[in-house]
Amino acid sequence: MISGVKAQQDSQFTQYLFNAIHINPAYAGYKDDIYIQSFYRSQWEGIKGAPKSFSIAADGAFNDGNVGLGIILSNDQLGAQSYLTAYANYAYRIRMGDESSQLAFGIAAGIMQLGLDGNKLDNYTPGDELIPQGSQTNTLPDARFGVYYANKNYFVGFSATNVLAKYMSKKNTESRLVPVPQPHFYFTAGALFPLNEDMQIKPVILIKDDTKGPSSLDLNAFVLLKKSISIGVFYRTSFDFYKKDYQQSNSSRQNAIGAIFEVFATQNIRIGYSYDYALNKLRNYNYGSHEISAGFYINRKEARKNRQQRCYDF
Repeated sequence: MISGVKAQQDSQFTQYLFNAIHINPAYAGYKDDIYIQSFYRSQWEGIKGAPKSFSIAADGAFNDGNVGLGIILSNDQLGAQSYLTAYANYAYRIRMGDESSQLAFGIAAGIMQLGLDGNKLDNYTPGDELIPQGSQTNTLPDARFGVYYANKNYFVGFSATNVLAKYMSKKNTESRLVPVPQPHFYFTAGALFPLNEDMQIKPVILIKDDTKGPSSLDLNAFVLLKKSISIGVFYRTSFDFYKKDYQQSNSSRQNAIGAIFEVFATQNIRIGYSYDYALNKLRNYNYGSHEISAGFYINRKEARKNRQQRCYDF
């Protein structure tokens, strides 16, 4: 039998830093152009029921660049669990001094449909009440919040997701077994260091916490070549950011390393790929995690010059 169902967690995208709107609504409109991007991630390839995630986002700047608007659609599959969400994003952008320095405050409102398919679960005790009969779904409203500051040399951001879902969950028997996402908190920061006219170094850090388990730390380092190719490596680990009394002291660390590559295939098209390799015992049971991304700029004449100046935005 199973002892319970863990809460659904946010999608994990290694290439989040190519379009931070996936974790921070304040990023909406940062690229100035209207930008459409999609992600597909197959995690722990070779394990039955391993997570698979797909997301597509579109955003742009309006009202003379003071307002960012965007939408995000995503779908996750994790064994018997499914997770379909849609969010509308709004960001108010304040220019700080020069044109490149911007402080943005963002909010996203949306809806999520959570599902649990009991037909994909095996029960070892007849009549086990923890195994649902057939499929169950739960539809909930939700919200996200964020703040984001960036200039030509560095950026920093903080955001919170799944802010309302936990509290809006319906307490009825029909959906009581469907996992409900917990609030997640993200802190991101990075900088850009020019080495010469054709090469730049970009370190980036991400800290993620969901209040129910170990915190997560991503350390990234990129080399940007001629403003058209980005090659990077990363290290991901879980750690105890603060004491959680309900967390098992002997829980294993989820460590991984990997590589990231992105290229401007044309002036308007960005294509990325990343590979994750687990460093814990899970590495013996899977072939790694693969992630691909594709982005397309819809050129607007007034934004083209700005995009060329900061070809590799944060």
